[in-house]
Amino acid sequence: MSVFASLVEQLADLLQPLFATTATAAAIVLFTLLVRLAIHPLSRAAARGQKARTRLAPQLAELRTRHAENPERLKKAVMELHAKEKVSPFAGCLPSLLQAPAFLLMYHLFAGDRMAGHSLFAAPLGDHWADALAHGGAFGPAGLVYLALFAIVAAVATFNFRRTKRQLAAQPLDTGLPPTPGADTINKVMPLLSFATLVTVAVVPLAAALYVVTSTTWTVLERAVLFRDQLPPEQPPMKALATRT
Repeated sequence: MSVFASLVEQLADLLQPLFATTATAAAIVLFTLLVRLAIHPLSRAAARGQKARTRLAPQLAELRTRHAENPERLKKAVMELHAKEKVSPFAGCLPSLLQAPAFLLMYHLFAGDRMAGHSLFAAPLGDHWADALAHGGAFGPAGLVYLALFAIVAAVATFNFRRTKRQLAAQPLDTGLPPTPGADTINKVMPLLSFATLVTVAVVPLAAALYVVTSTTWTVLERAVLFRDQLPPEQPPMKALATRT
């Protein structure tokens, strides 16, 4: 933790000539981007694993149907398929788990009291949105900083919402798996999770909010690039309406 903190402080010193009093805030954003860039190979490995599972899903569904009454034979057939295709059944899980400690360390660093005394324009990095509302209101100097963050989060969440809906809508056709009980409810709720970051930004210290916004934006854009080949083309509104009717 102290190593991360010292790195952020050094970055802030380097950025001081360019960003003056907001150098620490700029250092948080830059440091978050550097960490996400460093663990990008893990994200790529996780994406490859997820794509591999999606690619094998129709064959796995066929094996489940064929060996429904023989669990031992099904287990052996699944292992043989994974070995043949050189795909680990846990592909994509380990890289995602390895990323978690970095995210937790970063969050605790920026949610702690080390950011006290630093600010982003008129908003202290150690304060919360409630503090901004109490000192100037939503449109006060500090409140405007939060409104800008909310606008960024809303734009990213809307982009991710639309993309996730298209991806989930295409999954039943792409995977060949039988319908899952409750899948319709999951498909409706999951895209809405994109907007949960709004709540996080509202309740955590501003320094942590900057980290969350930067990391979330990176995640959305990263997944859009890594899974661009699995997303069906978006239909024009009139064509989509004609297809539904």
